[in-house]
Amino acid sequence: MAKRLSPAATVALKEALCAVYWYKADLRSFLQQCLSNAAVLSTLNWDNYKRQIVSDLVDYLTRNQDMHVGDLTRLCHEVCAVTTFGHLEQLDGGAEKAERARTAVLQLKRLVEPHDQVKKERDDLAERQKRAAEKLQANAAVRLKLEDIKQRYMALVMSTNLQARGFELEKVMYDLFELFDLDPKASFRNTGEQIDGAFALEGTDYLFEAKWQQEPVNAASLDSFAAKVRRKLENTLGVFLSINSFSQDGVDAHSSGGAVVILMDGADLMAVLEERIDFVSLLLRKKRHAAQTGNIYLRFHEILLRGDE
Repeated sequence: MAKRLSPAATVALKEALCAVYWYKADLRSFLQQCLSNAAVLSTLNWDNYKRQIVSDLVDYLTRNQDMHVGDLTRLCHEVCAVTTFGHLEQLDGGAEKAERARTAVLQLKRLVEPHDQVKKERDDLAERQKRAAEKLQANAAVRLKLEDIKQRYMALVMSTNLQARGFELEKVMYDLFELFDLDPKASFRNTGEQIDGAFALEGTDYLFEAKWQQEPVNAASLDSFAAKVRRKLENTLGVFLSINSFSQDGVDAHSSGGAVVILMDGADLMAVLEERIDFVSLLLRKKRHAAQTGNIYLRFHEILLRGDE
């Protein structure tokens, strides 16, 4: 489940609690086992109607979800774990009561399970980033090479030879890919089209393009690169590095259905070179965000603002 229960899931949780537990005594016993502080139950008016009791409790928990996320998570999961409804079937109109409860539980599952998957992906990525940071700290040779790459890049920042700068940037990025074991390929030409490089990560092939120009990269340049990516095998994506960012119209045009390009800028690159995030974690964050939202341009400072989201 995600950190915050959505309004639709809140309604579904209330409905499922009311439907699964016909008697208030059964409901109270279930809640006592689910809540970390069962004393909360004594604040409810148990002489009231069951639906009102459930509503008061869930509203109390959702008003401060940061504090009660554990209780909400367990409550949802325990309700979703109910698969038999014999306790309802023996009541008058039991078949109808059981079917209503079954439907309510399935509805809650539909709303909760996607959040569980998102949370798992987020936790896996956070754990990977933690391990990568620890690995980087523990390997002096890798940090030394990263510092060398950083110094070469900073020399390019100060360079006045703009034509040579772009070519040297490709070399810097090749060495960065190699440092992170991404099996890089150097700049190559294929049937008349120039590709700045390529690498592989977790079974996906990436074409790479870099531009270092004064103005932001525009939609036409993104169109051209995306066309190169689409001409390759289906399991191929593109990474476009523009040191001085991208035009908003270009980002918008490619942040729609069927996007095949992920965008990086100079600030993203500096975050990697300064050991604030490893390149693999940065790329996977951007890829996951693009898959979930369609936005192909998640900046590093936005990752910081979003925290674990």
